[in-house]
Amino acid sequence: MPSVITIRPVTREDFSQWRQLWDGYNAFYGRAGNTALPEAITQATWDRFHNQTEPVHALVAVEGTLVVGLVHYLFHRSTTRLNEVCYLQDLFTRPSHRGLRIAPKLIEAVYAAAREAGSSRVYWQTQATNASGRALYDKVAHHADFIVYAHEL
Repeated sequence: MPSVITIRPVTREDFSQWRQLWDGYNAFYGRAGNTALPEAITQATWDRFHNQTEPVHALVAVEGTLVVGLVHYLFHRSTTRLNEVCYLQDLFTRPSHRGLRIAPKLIEAVYAAAREAGSSRVYWQTQATNASGRALYDKVAHHADFIVYAHEL
């Protein structure tokens, strides 16, 4: 019998399990070992989730007491919209739980949170080489054909 997956806001008690997933997510994008994020960034990110004045939020997917997925999102203003938009920044599922439709549930939960907040758009980006992620994203959103540029300061 399949387990029940619950989506809920992250709590402080989730830190150790969230951290495992956060480290896995960062490793997927090449941020591990010598290229790992500084600990101060991880701590600031965690603290922002628990600060009501921050526009940054986190949800987790839970199977029983096991955290099996995470999604982070934030709200910001836009020059092309009257209401804030929602940026889905991070999405990761425990490798042992992939293929169980956890990621689509997390995305849908962000859609619901954005609707509730009055946002008219949720958007995100991924690497062109993320074939499995893109296969899902093509089913739940429209690919806008934008190319992302970045300049580190």
